[in-house]
Amino acid sequence: MDKKFSRRHFIRALGAGGAATALAACGSAPTYLTGRGPHVVVVGGGSGGATAAKYLRRFDPSIQVTLVEPNATYHTCYGSNWVLGGIAEMDQIQQTYGTLQDQHGVTVVRDIVSAIEADKNQVVLGSGRRLSYDRLVVSPGIDFRFDAVEGYTANDVRQVPHAWKAGEQTQILRDQLRDMPNGGTFVMVAPGNPFRCPPGPYERASMVAHYFKQHKPRSKIIILDNKENFSKQGLFMAGWQELYGEMIEWVPSSRGGQVERVDVASRTVYSDGGLTRFRADVLNFVPAQRAGDIAVNSGLTNDTGWCPVNQLTFQSQMDENIFVIGDASIAGAMPKSGHSANTQGKVVAASIVRAMRGQEMLALSTVNTCYSLVSPQYGISVAAVYRVQDGNIGGVPGSGGVSPGNATTAFRRQEANYARGWYASITQDIWG
Repeated sequence: MDKKFSRRHFIRALGAGGAATALAACGSAPTYLTGRGPHVVVVGGGSGGATAAKYLRRFDPSIQVTLVEPNATYHTCYGSNWVLGGIAEMDQIQQTYGTLQDQHGVTVVRDIVSAIEADKNQVVLGSGRRLSYDRLVVSPGIDFRFDAVEGYTANDVRQVPHAWKAGEQTQILRDQLRDMPNGGTFVMVAPGNPFRCPPGPYERASMVAHYFKQHKPRSKIIILDNKENFSKQGLFMAGWQELYGEMIEWVPSSRGGQVERVDVASRTVYSDGGLTRFRADVLNFVPAQRAGDIAVNSGLTNDTGWCPVNQLTFQSQMDENIFVIGDASIAGAMPKSGHSANTQGKVVAASIVRAMRGQEMLALSTVNTCYSLVSPQYGISVAAVYRVQDGNIGGVPGSGGVSPGNATTAFRRQEANYARGWYASITQDIWG
């Protein structure tokens, strides 16, 4: 690798450049606004929503920003696999909203949005309170298609956790893994595309394998997948073989990985018309996904279950005053990841500020980086820059890239350190 411009410098430049570009696009705060400025309501305090709220205030301090989030603390899905692997604790992936409120002037309301009344430019909170808005940013994350596979419902998530929303679900799965006997079998059912964090299931298998290697070395991991390939597949599988031998078995759809039925009581899943079954001591079922409930219930989704947007501005195709970002949006080639949501939050903040000033939106570049730990000292990554072309977000040719397949042990260790540095940096950018 060129010492003058390493992967670390590339990622750092992208992160800094995205914010700088958005700031430059907006210019300084306007002087023509007097009194109380326009009001933007942001629904959801995850990576996308919290970023949008912070950068709206940063780009134009005259804008009133209200962030509606039911939880006092937010646990990031990225990093939650590290908890399962025993290399992080729950409080290390926990974020709070005090800095957004105290230092950035965001009003944080702990409540849920039960309805969006777009014809009135209002949201209705669970408490019954109504908030009027000039613009609305919806960043609801994901919810699940519990009807996609027979036998698994929303009532089963404590016994068979999905752990695809971090927090209580992470703790349940972690405790089940701790209680599993040495020599037991952990079966994970990966979701179908598209889903939150494409490398996530495979990093999870890696982290569980790391825990097993330390504490339950006779145990087995089976990944059942309705796909024939997955993100960073070659890198993951090479790492699994090097670090864990035959502990991890990946079963694609062509070999019985397409799960059709779940028996929650016995922790057994069935495929191939019921002819093939896999019984688990710990079963982790990650259902098919769609946009969060509030987006679906408010008519912001199309028949895919996701939210179509103008990919230049992230303006909803259903309402010109509503913007949808993060996992819930249809964002072209961008994956559904925390880093994507963070970049989109900055873009939508710039978009709203420019719209309020009567300015056209500039075609800002966006970026995504996905680090994964195969072990605490073995990291891999993929990064890309995106640009809107002909109305769709696509990858910029020659940008980014993946970790080399023939990297040295020192290189993998360095990437693992970058993963931890990336986590610290992006959470500071969002909630700090």
